[in-house]
Amino acid sequence: MTAWYVAIILGIVEGLTEFLPISSTGHLIITGHLLDFTGPKAETFEVIIQLGAILAVVVLYRQRFMGLIKPNPDQRFSGPFGLWLLFLTSLPAVIVGLLTHDYIKEYLFTPYTVAIALAVGAVLIFIVEAKDKRASVTTLDEITPGLALGIGVFQCLALWPGFSRSAATIMGGMLLGARRTVAAEYSFIAAVPIMFAATSYDFMKSYQLFELNDLLFLLIGFVVSFLSAWLAIKGFIYLLGKLTLRPFAVYRLALAPLILLFL
Repeated sequence: MTAWYVAIILGIVEGLTEFLPISSTGHLIITGHLLDFTGPKAETFEVIIQLGAILAVVVLYRQRFMGLIKPNPDQRFSGPFGLWLLFLTSLPAVIVGLLTHDYIKEYLFTPYTVAIALAVGAVLIFIVEAKDKRASVTTLDEITPGLALGIGVFQCLALWPGFSRSAATIMGGMLLGARRTVAAEYSFIAAVPIMFAATSYDFMKSYQLFELNDLLFLLIGFVVSFLSAWLAIKGFIYLLGKLTLRPFAVYRLALAPLILLFL
């Protein structure tokens, strides 16, 4: 079994970066290289700890998710209509992801491609933040099917490891008229179906790589990822009420050349 501290480090990295616009996949690839934990088994472990981050969203937004099962008459984003919005957001990435899954796994999971994705995403963040935006969608209940589908199209950018699903969906939501905090919260909620589908698909293909004595290692990573993601989500929403996305773009630009230099 791999050393337990590797599970803790990767769990923290996954949880803190999954819902920030800085790419959890990119950071996991980088951290995995530094810890010498790479290959098919490492990739499957990363899938499992992503489920911990997903669970943090479900717990934090449990009232919204319960509303999808039992419609809330005071919330438009609930019941069948809410499920329809999430379906529209998930559909483009599911289609493109299924068509390109093997190619992405083979060619795009490298430090070099991650560095490029970080830089490109940073430039796009600066462009989006520079636009004169007057938000017409100020709550989750104002999200329309057209906006949900548009965000889903932008989400396809996240199939490029290092770009960041959070960055893609938040920028897409902002460009299409959503307030920054609303775009972020919808990004978190919309992440659940697409991430659950993707992680389940990957796990079913490669779960046999792990043995019984790996269970503690997997559990540590899962729990640490859940707790880190909980803190990251709460902190990120607070910061977005006071800041723009530009500091995250600066961080991405600073990180990209370091990856090329040291990995």
